[in-house]
Amino acid sequence: MKHVSILVPKGNAILSNVIGTFKVLLATNQFLKQTGAREDDFFEVHLVGLKKDLSLYHGLFSIHCDSTIDDIKKTDLILIPALRPDKLNEDLDQNQDFVPWILEQRNKHQAEVASMCMGAFVLARTGLVDGKQCATHWAGMDLFKKMYPQVNLVSNKVVTDEDGIYTSGGAFSFLNLMLHLIEKYCGRGPAIYISKFFEIDFDRENQNQFAIFQAQKDHEDEAIRQAQNYIEGNVAEKISVENLAKKHAISRRNFVRRFKKATQNTPLEYIQRVKMEWAKRSFESTQHNVNEVMYQVGYTDQKAFRTIFKKYVGLSPVAYKNKYNRNFSDFRSPTAW
Repeated sequence: MKHVSILVPKGNAILSNVIGTFKVLLATNQFLKQTGAREDDFFEVHLVGLKKDLSLYHGLFSIHCDSTIDDIKKTDLILIPALRPDKLNEDLDQNQDFVPWILEQRNKHQAEVASMCMGAFVLARTGLVDGKQCATHWAGMDLFKKMYPQVNLVSNKVVTDEDGIYTSGGAFSFLNLMLHLIEKYCGRGPAIYISKFFEIDFDRENQNQFAIFQAQKDHEDEAIRQAQNYIEGNVAEKISVENLAKKHAISRRNFVRRFKKATQNTPLEYIQRVKMEWAKRSFESTQHNVNEVMYQVGYTDQKAFRTIFKKYVGLSPVAYKNKYNRNFSDFRSPTAW
């Protein structure tokens, strides 16, 4: 019997992570029972909080935990749900008491630990992902990089698995994490059954296609902000880092340093991401073919455009257009930043 602790944080925890993981594990147990599995293969599932009765979403929902961290002396797997981003720092502070308990379970009992979406922020506080790969929601990546630069944050992966530490990407990616864990603990057969029962895509490995690049202007460097505005307003131009630096009377080396500090991207990465986001919008909302969109964002080399698009989006331009442009007449054309 594998002891699983689903944490229920105070404040603004994502309730679907708690309920969803609970239901998946119970459904797995039911399947194992029907197939005559050994008792060792089953999951003993507990909802674990800092206190037993919690109110979520400003009192709209309440949840009763069967245990607190003081009740759980030994567990095999800890699942950390996401926190909502609107009060992240406040929620991290009021759930700080989970951190020493997680570390004790990991260090003393070799418990495995998995975070879902923005739950990666809680996991990162433990230090268990320092130097390791970690995924989180694309909307929280820039903040995560600032708060935890020692963690190897990966933007593309839906699930990471390293030394018994697991993380998942944004929102309902936690379902892919659960499939991964079920396959690892119980085998391919139960994982396939759960995939079919809950209608979860088994082969979803890259979350870049879902990301929306957001201009990172929450900083105090006015020259860099002006450079960002120029990049966003001139997507059709071939913009060089050297010319950007000259335009703002800054040496290239200093410009790159300041740009990276302000936006968490190098100038070249920012230029490419802006152009690829514009290309995505065009593919979603117009009749333009790949070559036309390529020229609109300042590329003339088809191979280079395809390579960079796939790097940031996870799909080829043709695949992205076919997937997201089912009825272009329902959408507006791309607008300026």
